Parts: sequence; structure tokens; C-alpha cells
Amino acid sequence: MLPPLRLILGLACVTALSIFAACRQPAARADAAPRTPAHAPAAAPAPAEPETSRPDSDADGIPDRAELRSYGDRESFRLWFTSIAEAQFYRESREWNEGQRDCAGLVRFAWRESLRAHDRAWLLRMGEGYDPVAPDVRAYTLERGLLGERLFRTRAGSFEETDLSDQTFSEFADARTLREFNSRFVGRDPRRAEAGDLLFFRQPFVQKYPYHVMVFLGRARSDDEGAADWVVYHTGAAPEDGGEVRKVRLSVLARHPDPRWRPAEGNKNFLGFYRLKILE
Repeated sequence: MLPPLRLILGLACVTALSIFAACRQPAARADAAPRTPAHAPAAAPAPAEPETSRPDSDADGIPDRAELRSYGDRESFRLWFTSIAEAQFYRESREWNEGQRDCAGLVRFAWRESLRAHDRAWLLRMGEGYDPVAPDVRAYTLERGLLGERLFRTRAGSFEETDLSDQTFSEFADARTLREFNSRFVGRDPRRAEAGDLLFFRQPFVQKYPYHVMVFLGRARSDDEGAADWVVYHTGAAPEDGGEVRKVRLSVLARHPDPRWRPAEGNKNFLGFYRLKILE
């Protein structure tokens, strides 16, 4: 028996409306995460990498947790480091131990003070002539850093956790130690140098301690001429022997009466420009 005409027309209308509704359903967004079916088990979370599984990812001997990883921290450190080193030319801070006032001592002092909190108490301790020059380094300070005051690596090799307890890091480092284990060679061309880089010389037949280090300032805070090749250094001798902090332009050093002290590519006593590993 054939169904009534009214029933056939009703079924046809219902089918048409269902097709129309299916066409109007919005498609899922391409950037939306796919839904997990109700019956599918939840995916297991990926295991977190232990913090110490790769403590020295660039194998430079300095733990990653003691390096300045952000651009802002590196720039803040450079500004504090060069400013503190330059300030010693005008008046040596009473915070700088008199027994450590030599070329490497200037680097150690400026490095250490750059990583402190530069609050009012710090400014008062340092003496006259100190002003805030940049935000403090955010990654760590001496008080809450991995290495504390023992900032300087003293032997070759990649960092291992045992280095923290076996005297691999020290509060003291001479110029040779700063060069070999705490900085990386950049080049001998001054155009490659950045503020805060170090210059090294080796004079085996000129002085008792053959290695000598200077700090490249770039632009000096007190220079009205806008020159960008200033360096500051301690002569290395004890104060009673006439030792002092000096500030000079590379262009002047390039005309030094003794060719062995000229920062020139052709001078075998000039070892080149080096960048602190914590800035890498």
C-alpha cells in the first residue's frame, strides 16, 4: 500500500532541513587544538628535563646559571662594569681592597660590584661620584647567585657540579686566568670590540708578571668629544711603586713610544680583545 502523499512530502521536508543544517555548521578553527575523544586515554606529560642535566650547554666552563642570558642583563652589566672601572681613574673607591689594586684587580673589582644591588647603601659605600647608570642585572646577584663571590674559573674544562666545591672557582684571578678561563678571544681588530671587552698583552721580558689586562670602555661617560675608543687600566705596580689607574684612547696607545704596548695586529705582544664568557 502506497503511503499518503502528505506523508511523503513531510519526510522530504525533514530531510532537506537536515542537509541545510549540516551545511551551516561552522568548520573548526585551524589553530584550535583537536579534541580528545572521550574514550581515548589522556597523553602522558613529557618528562621535565632536570635543571642540572645540561649545566654548561656551550661547554665553556661557566655554568649556564651564572651567565647573563638576556640582552637587557648583558647591557646592564656592561654599563655598570665600564662605569665602575672608569670611576677608579678619577677616585679609587674605598671598597677596592688596597692590596688588590693592580690590572687584574681592577677587572675583578668592577666585575664583582656590577653584580651587586645598586641601592642607596651601595652608593654610600662606594664613595663620591657614583650614580645609577642602568637597571640592576635581573638574573642573579652575588648574594643569590650560584657562584657567590667566587666568580672566576681557575682551570680548563666544562662545568661540572663538583666544580662548586673543589676550588675550581675562586674569588681571585690574575690576568692570565681571566684570559684563559673566563673570557673568549674576539679578535685583534678594535672594530670588533664592544664595551666591557678586555685587552690582553704579554710582555715576558718587560715585567715580573708578563700578562697585562685593560678594560675597553668604548664611549667614556666624561668625554665631550664623543670618541668611542677609550680604555682604562691599572699599571699593575703597587701604589708605593707609583702604580695608578690610567685612562687613554686606543688611538693614543697606537702611538706608544714602546711598540710592544701598541694594540696593533702586527704586535705579537698584543694578544687581542676578549669577551667575558658570562656575556656569551
